[in-house]
Amino acid sequence: MIQSVSEVSPSDRTCGGVSGVPAGNERPNDCHGGDSLPSRVALVGAGRMGTPLCGRFVSAGHTVTVSDLRPEREEAVRSLGADWAPSVTAAAAGADVLVTVVPGPDEAVAALPDAVFAALASGAVWIDMTSNAPAAARELRERAGAHGVDVLEAPMGGSPDDAEHGRLRLFVGGSAEVLERCRPLLEAVATSDRISHMGGPGTGYTTKLLINLLWFGQATATAEALLLGRRAGIELAALRDTLADSAAGSDFIRRDLPALFAGDYLRSYGLDRIHDQLKVITGEARDLGTPHEMADTVLRIHRLALERFGPVDGELLAVALLEEAAGTLLRP
Repeated sequence: MIQSVSEVSPSDRTCGGVSGVPAGNERPNDCHGGDSLPSRVALVGAGRMGTPLCGRFVSAGHTVTVSDLRPEREEAVRSLGADWAPSVTAAAAGADVLVTVVPGPDEAVAALPDAVFAALASGAVWIDMTSNAPAAARELRERAGAHGVDVLEAPMGGSPDDAEHGRLRLFVGGSAEVLERCRPLLEAVATSDRISHMGGPGTGYTTKLLINLLWFGQATATAEALLLGRRAGIELAALRDTLADSAAGSDFIRRDLPALFAGDYLRSYGLDRIHDQLKVITGEARDLGTPHEMADTVLRIHRLALERFGPVDGELLAVALLEEAAGTLLRP
């Protein structure tokens, strides 16, 4: 259900040249390298989401150079037709676009020292596709701007399979003008109708975090309702079907509940990452002065699940915690 994104840092540019880029190699300030040239893309992160994104960018005709902390990812990257670089700075040298797809804010900060931005081509754009924290990203965005790098945040909704087949949802924050320049590149991984411009900087990150908050909240609330219904003598399959077709119906009930009923706790994302993201959005509510009692509850349940199961993969492990407390598994 959730995937991750990250950030970058800045560096000054002049039209006369860029550090690490031979004179005369300056490119147009355009995410797709101008009207006829493909982009030179530096991709940071070759994990569950970064690898299929790499394949999509290559298939769209872009020149892609990838960097990842895990050298064992090189073979998979090269098999997709991309180049490999031993460091993020080396990958960024002369690139028109820097794309970050890392697990979270800490990894983004660690991956993006100023030297990375200094190595980019003049007029480059940084697109952060990590599920980043707005506050953490703000500092990176300011550093990027100080180096003349435009910034677009585009955290993703969808699975690795969605990334591989170009059907991600992108929640974009930043300048509408920069988005339009970068749209051809983004449409390699998402159709135009699935690219939502949410507003200025920070709005894309916040939108993704709100979606996660609501999804995990629905998951835990649905589990509580099902556990109560079963204890009251209602057959689970009948209750599911009735709820799905009622005013209480949701995508979680219709689309994701069958996995839980089959014993699948959706082990595609780390419980510790889920907890961290819920903590970020709850903190944002507190900082902005909006009510957050429900968010606090969702966060607390996931904190207890993390304490119980540890930092393992499982998007529905908070439901497993509730099942354990009830002494009942949600299996029809």
